[in-house]
Amino acid sequence: MYAIVNIYGRQYRVTEQERIKVSLLASEAGQKVTFDQVLLLDDDKTIKIGGPFVKNATVTANILEHGRDRKILVYKKKRRKGYQRKNGHRQDYTLIQIENIDVATTKKAAPKKDITETVAETGKE
Repeated sequence: MYAIVNIYGRQYRVTEQERIKVSLLASEAGQKVTFDQVLLLDDDKTIKIGGPFVKNATVTANILEHGRDRKILVYKKKRRKGYQRKNGHRQDYTLIQIENIDVATTKKAAPKKDITETVAETGKE
């Protein structure tokens, strides 16, 4: 079973017990977070595609740690102009582990009886 979930503007394909790095979350390490913007859900039998989100589907994750990713170097140069710039950047991230992918099933309500059927059954008008 896997799901495609939207976490802070980025889409991730997640399965249960998988660890992924996402953009920095405001919660503390050890807390559980729930994501309800599930775009697609595959349970090995059927595929549910949301429009834009799958109804009653949630992904629960546990925050493992916060950290900083490796350094990315940005180097700019224009030839024959004497222009050179070197810059570095380290992105903050949160490591999460997907605990559960859940779809709450709702029962369909029984169709309401028409007023004419009720009158016919009772024999009164």
